[in-house]
Amino acid sequence: MTPRRYVIIAPCRNEEKYMRRTLDSLVAQSVRPSLVVVVDDGSTDATPAILAEYAANHRWIRVVRRVDRGARSVGPGVIEAFYAGLETISLDDFDYVCKLDLDLVLPGRYFELLMQRMEADPRLGSLSGKAYYPGPSNTSEDFSGELIPEAIGDEVTVGASKFYRVACFKQIGGFVRQVMWDGIDCHRARMLGWKIGSTTIPEAKFIHLRPMGSSHGNIWQGRKRHGFGQWFMGTGLVFMTASVVYRLPRQPVLVGSLAIYWGYLESMIKRLPRYGDAEFRRFLRRYQLESLVLGKKRAAARAEARSSHLWNPNSLAEFNAPPSEGGSGRRVTATGAV
Repeated sequence: MTPRRYVIIAPCRNEEKYMRRTLDSLVAQSVRPSLVVVVDDGSTDATPAILAEYAANHRWIRVVRRVDRGARSVGPGVIEAFYAGLETISLDDFDYVCKLDLDLVLPGRYFELLMQRMEADPRLGSLSGKAYYPGPSNTSEDFSGELIPEAIGDEVTVGASKFYRVACFKQIGGFVRQVMWDGIDCHRARMLGWKIGSTTIPEAKFIHLRPMGSSHGNIWQGRKRHGFGQWFMGTGLVFMTASVVYRLPRQPVLVGSLAIYWGYLESMIKRLPRYGDAEFRRFLRRYQLESLVLGKKRAAARAEARSSHLWNPNSLAEFNAPPSEGGSGRRVTATGAV
């Protein structure tokens, strides 16, 4: 029988409005998680009481409580909370690991379908479904009305639901503790010969109850933060400009794109630190330039083909941390860390 042991680590803060929907959808999964570790990142609302209720009723739900640091923090803060949960388990006890937000509604076969797809393709290292959020008129309990797709390409996984093979997660060194962690991880995995993506099958479509980029401050701040993240990751100016132009018609029209571009340009003018792996940045920019000509899906396929000879799921010398902000770090290759 194919192993299907998966652990979910769910950082959260003040999620009383949404979290019951997420937790109920986990309870209803056709293949239930072996363990769910919810990291309460200093909530000041009813979140601790709700978590205590679910943990008391489901032995496979565990709660890790962190001290209140005063405010929600996306990017580095979320990943710090994720690692607080990761430190309480041994990854070797599981086949898959998932970083999950607690503002989602997942279909009943969500994780079963992801694992089926990954079992069919051993190189598929990380997979997610597609995220949608309810339109303004969609107030029904089952979200049967208008659904608006989040702008996520087939070549990346959705940050709100990062489902990884443990082998792949270890090889990339986990998540970078900075904004754009959910883009860097995909490109690092592809560098090492893994395939990455999000499936379009309707049964894996999930609801994101809070629009992407709006959980901290407002949409302008969220989009501007995304622009800084692109700078940090290593995105080139040509690709960034083309991407912003392409995004102009998307909601919020014009404003969202301008906020992203300003966040990027401001970071460039200030010469803020960038991700510290020069080889990674070269890999990223080649992919981005090819995507301008071929489209992201074909460019990703070409990148996966070029690195296919590096794929070796057994090259797990140790859990290696990826390069830190501005640092050189240790690069994981098919033969281990160097």
